[in-house]
Amino acid sequence: MKHDLQIAETTCDGAQVLAALAALANPHRLRIVARLADGERHYVSQLAREIGISRPLLHLHMQKLLEAGLVTSRLELSDDGKALNYLELAPFHLSLTAESIRHCVKSLPAPGDTGE
Repeated sequence: MKHDLQIAETTCDGAQVLAALAALANPHRLRIVARLADGERHYVSQLAREIGISRPLLHLHMQKLLEAGLVTSRLELSDDGKALNYLELAPFHLSLTAESIRHCVKSLPAPGDTGE
């Protein structure tokens, strides 16, 4: 049984689990993930319209999802020469149980440890 977050089939540590949970702890970001879960890729303007938020607000939320590794972004040129930023959901699995939390906490730094 897998006890932790996996992004693109790579096991993540406690810090990545915290980043994923923080990224998902927002209704707009949950809507974005839900919309991208259809397996299709969407460009920013299209996704903003579908979710019902402005493009700048979508960019703000997408940054959190990108930093957590839950979403990927790819810039492409359309046939008419427009630059389109396509977004896709990264494959991830999050099993949040008491056991998965116990497992991922082992990789977190000790309280007060700055890592330097």
